[in-house]
Amino acid sequence: MLNQPPTPALFERYLRVLGVVARRPSLEALRELTAAHLTHAPFENLSKLLHRRDPAMRLPSLERYLDGVELHGFGGTCYANNSHFAELLSHLGYDVHLRGADMTNPDVHVVSVVTLDDRDYLVDVGYGAPFASPLPLDRGEDTVVELGTERYVLKPRSADGLTHIELYREGRLRHGYRLKPGVRRIGEFTSVIANSFAETAVFMNALMIVRFHPAGSVALYNLRLMHSAGGTTRLQEVENLAALPAVIEQHFGIDARLVERALEGVALTKDVYS
Repeated sequence: MLNQPPTPALFERYLRVLGVVARRPSLEALRELTAAHLTHAPFENLSKLLHRRDPAMRLPSLERYLDGVELHGFGGTCYANNSHFAELLSHLGYDVHLRGADMTNPDVHVVSVVTLDDRDYLVDVGYGAPFASPLPLDRGEDTVVELGTERYVLKPRSADGLTHIELYREGRLRHGYRLKPGVRRIGEFTSVIANSFAETAVFMNALMIVRFHPAGSVALYNLRLMHSAGGTTRLQEVENLAALPAVIEQHFGIDARLVERALEGVALTKDVYS
């Protein structure tokens, strides 16, 4: 699953795909990179479903990852989006490292932490969250990010070194993760990634695509299509599974034929919204 180190030419391609020019590391430049990543590389597990029988795509190489983004409108889940983005940031001179995070199970999420001017910032482009700006981890009060009917709350770091993210939808706590201290390498997540391709795994039995744009986001959770902007979210129910390929092509720009291949034999029995 682990790949050879990317070449400088691949990082140059990465920047072109994001539509960003390399700049000296700074908080402003990091904001630009993070926002561009959310815009150009969605959180999605459609590509995961499409390549579920290809062991080499459990964690795609940077080249194959960029092929997906540039040619098909894909992105990935946390392992691909955040680990490859961390590689790019390191190449650009940022002090960045990966951290593991727990949800119901340990290490089922991975994020980046970037240190700038002696401050640590959470950078997470793999959670389907509107974290277009790096989030400081040293604040003594809640940091709140809102979009539509969703409210994300980054809690102050606790005495045991854990940092909690909480996701509220329509005022109810629906999801979240616990960010743990300690530098990690993506190779340490090999077994967790493999488990995410098991027949009973959530993302083998559900569909989630979240793409951001300057005015808001469009998100698909199984048959629930959500358009969010400002403080409002508009819900559109997709009629049935057969209608999904056309809906995804229309709203996410992913070829309906690839969608059909990816969803073949998938029943969407897991709920990724609540």
